[in-house]
Amino acid sequence: MDSTTATAELGWTVYPTSGSSENSWEEVSGYDEGMNTIRTYQVCNVFESNQNNWVRTKYIRRRGAQRIHVEMKFSVRDCGSIPNVPGSCKETFNLYYYESDADTATKTSPPWMENPWIKVDTLAADESFSQVDLGGRVMKINTEIRSFGPVSRNGFYLAFQDYGGCMSLIAVRVYYRKCPAVVRNGAAFQETLAGAESTSLVLARGVCIPNGEEVDVPIKLYCNGDGEWMVPIGRCMCKAGHEPMDNGTVCKACQSGSFKPSQGDDSCIQCPINSRTTSEGAINCVCRNGYYRADSDPLQMPCTTIPSAPQGVISSVNETSLMLEWRPVDQRRGAWASPATRPHQRPAAAPPCSAEVQAVNGVSDQSPYSPQYASVNITTNQAAPSAVSIMHQVSRTVDSITLSWSQPDQPNGVILDYELQYYDKEQSEYNATVLRSQTNTAVIRGLKSGAIYVFQVRARTVAGFGRYSGKMYFQTMTEAEYNSSIQEKLPLIVGSAAAGLVFLIAVVVIVIVCNRRGFERADSEYTDKLQHYTSGHMTPGMKIYIDPFTYEDPNEAVREFAKEIDISCVKIEQVIGAGEFGEVCSGNLKLPGKREMFVAIKTLKSGYTEKQRRDFLSEASIMGQFDHPNVIHLEGVVTKSSPVMIITEFMENGSLDSFLRQNDGQFTVIQLVGMLRGIASGMKYLADMNYVHRDLAARNILVNSNLVCKVSDFGLSRFLEDDTSDPTYTSALGGKIPIRWTAPEAIQYRKFTSASDVWSYGIVMWEVMSYGERPYWDMTNQDVINAIEQDYRLPPPMDCPSALHQLMLDCWQKDRNNRPKFSQIVNNLDKMIRNPNSLKAMTPLSSGVHLPLLDRSVPDFSSFSTVDEWLDAIKMGQYKDNFANANFTSFDVVSQMTMEDILRVGVTLAGHQKKILNSVQMMRAQMNQIQSVEV
Repeated sequence: MDSTTATAELGWTVYPTSGSSENSWEEVSGYDEGMNTIRTYQVCNVFESNQNNWVRTKYIRRRGAQRIHVEMKFSVRDCGSIPNVPGSCKETFNLYYYESDADTATKTSPPWMENPWIKVDTLAADESFSQVDLGGRVMKINTEIRSFGPVSRNGFYLAFQDYGGCMSLIAVRVYYRKCPAVVRNGAAFQETLAGAESTSLVLARGVCIPNGEEVDVPIKLYCNGDGEWMVPIGRCMCKAGHEPMDNGTVCKACQSGSFKPSQGDDSCIQCPINSRTTSEGAINCVCRNGYYRADSDPLQMPCTTIPSAPQGVISSVNETSLMLEWRPVDQRRGAWASPATRPHQRPAAAPPCSAEVQAVNGVSDQSPYSPQYASVNITTNQAAPSAVSIMHQVSRTVDSITLSWSQPDQPNGVILDYELQYYDKEQSEYNATVLRSQTNTAVIRGLKSGAIYVFQVRARTVAGFGRYSGKMYFQTMTEAEYNSSIQEKLPLIVGSAAAGLVFLIAVVVIVIVCNRRGFERADSEYTDKLQHYTSGHMTPGMKIYIDPFTYEDPNEAVREFAKEIDISCVKIEQVIGAGEFGEVCSGNLKLPGKREMFVAIKTLKSGYTEKQRRDFLSEASIMGQFDHPNVIHLEGVVTKSSPVMIITEFMENGSLDSFLRQNDGQFTVIQLVGMLRGIASGMKYLADMNYVHRDLAARNILVNSNLVCKVSDFGLSRFLEDDTSDPTYTSALGGKIPIRWTAPEAIQYRKFTSASDVWSYGIVMWEVMSYGERPYWDMTNQDVINAIEQDYRLPPPMDCPSALHQLMLDCWQKDRNNRPKFSQIVNNLDKMIRNPNSLKAMTPLSSGVHLPLLDRSVPDFSSFSTVDEWLDAIKMGQYKDNFANANFTSFDVVSQMTMEDILRVGVTLAGHQKKILNSVQMMRAQMNQIQSVEV
């Protein structure tokens, strides 16, 4: 619904109705910011008290939405600008809604009161107007957006209540959010409505696009509360014979003459030569007539035909060897395998004979034609050398043997070279290694320690190779033999080294004398530079944090401090939340040579700007510089693929604040102090590196399965945009600051230091000891600022040892120079852990009639009308029935409860017992104070 599009009267229902003695809302024509005529409602009855003016919209159909958003444009007159205005004048109005399955509302139904109407919010103007000129009012238009849900009936009405203001309701727009139909990762997702809450994630199942197939996990996608799709999980790929087109939204059949052999994102490829397809969508190409492909050949290999017969075959014979040579076969006939020979074995004195040679390739057996042969007549020529008779071992080590041998007794010509063949005695002769030597010696390296090897050698002349020598066996040294030989030679080695050292010293003395002045001058200059470099306050060897924004190219900082991870190593399993720049997922990381590990994955949402990408990756540039057990560890980044990712270790228990709230009262004081000690240790490390966190809070501490706390979320607070909807971060001097956790000098002057981080650490201490309570409870941010300025501080949480609360107060010193350093905080906590008795003393309860301004850790029982309300206030509402069944239904009875009574009621958890007993004691103290005042 959009009231600005109305072309006639809106006709909304008003109360009181027209003709009543009281003035009410009135529909009039007005103008929007573009001076377009619109219908508006206005009311201005500020001189009469007890105003109750309502205006109700027409019936609005829900259309399946679960959460409704209302944008209102309105102007409000400043009460101070109206002469003689009574004190009942208001500058606010209320927004309500009422659900109904049909348009059944009348002028009297539903009644004009908060129940059955449901209040959404009280709205106030950021700017009110007060000036009036001849042209009429000079209005300042305010725009506010509110949302409510879940809604479940067919439709609803909206109502606006004025109770004593002078205002104009200029425009109302009502809408809901949805994620549009989309194709992602090869799957089609239908239009999906956003969930009932702003943080809801609505699961949508995808269907593979035509000719697509699902791979890996089932296809799913989440729609967030802003109507935006998040990172898809799983994917579909095009079937074999089809390729992705139009950014992966269509799987198109391969055209004639192309094919795709398997499922995947690859494109179709052209048929290899000598092959073709018979239709579109082919998964392979068939060979043309006369061409073949072997069964083991990949489908991308060209089809070939059988080779022609070898050409120009010649032979050469020596004593016992026959060598055949021929020209290559006709390459135009296709690829071929190594030609096979059929030599005839014959003795040296045998008569002449013939040999046949044929060329065979991998497809010869598929052809219906037999391979063609080439024949050659063999004739006798010069004899080859005789065999080598003997071989000697010259030396050996643990991995080498040096051999020599004599010439053959009958060389039958000039020896050209020798061929040595050897293999491990434990292996087959077919695994022999062959090497050539120009002389009758050879060094064989790369052998195994203590292994026996078999050696054979033969000589070669122009007539060819002679016979191999007989097999000879030689063994390499063992490690023990080698070490023993070294010890035997040690005296000789030492003596030689000593003589060499005397000579070297003499040379050095001469050089120093000749160049003394030059060396002194150079050494003096170097020493001066070194002293200047180390004269600052930097601890020797200490690494100093480098701000990535000091780099001219921020991408260089990412490359320097963050390891690039290939996207194929990352597997997203599920979406676990939404971050500042995109969604947060869990998944697996499998790096080459390492075990697979569970990791957290922050992703950058699509459509990002270059600035958003730079700001997103800056956290990795910061985190990558840190290496400490209490600081979250960066595994790496993905910047060369989409989506851009930051990958860190996975912390099973999530953020500290929600973890504590889920486990209220379940830990001992020593366990809580141990968590605080870990956080302080991490902050000490960061402070030593000159890094200031700026946003230290329990929500930014992560907890693993061993209750180890680690500091996280680095530098994000500086990037928060002014339009962020998170109320934790509030505008202060042009930026967004978490007021409740921030030191006063940082709020007022933007002075962020390690001392301001210490203030924030004190707030974290209070969060931990109160099991995730919100600091300063329901106070507004401005109230918090004012209270801190007046030197008020948070009181001790329930069951908080006085030593810990005193440390909190030390962290909250107004003068930052008086606050402890993180190293001192770590030392103090270590002392408490070593001496648990120091944690037994509790901070005494307030002795005044009224609790201190900020002492809201234990609610005043007098503000509740029933015991059930009191139990809800102390977060023990699960025991309402237990108290009622045991007849503890009045404050007089409850205030007298003992530990035995609490056990009898059925409270078995130690943390809950303490919380209820302390609250009962506080109730008893409050009753005594009230009785004293009455007396």
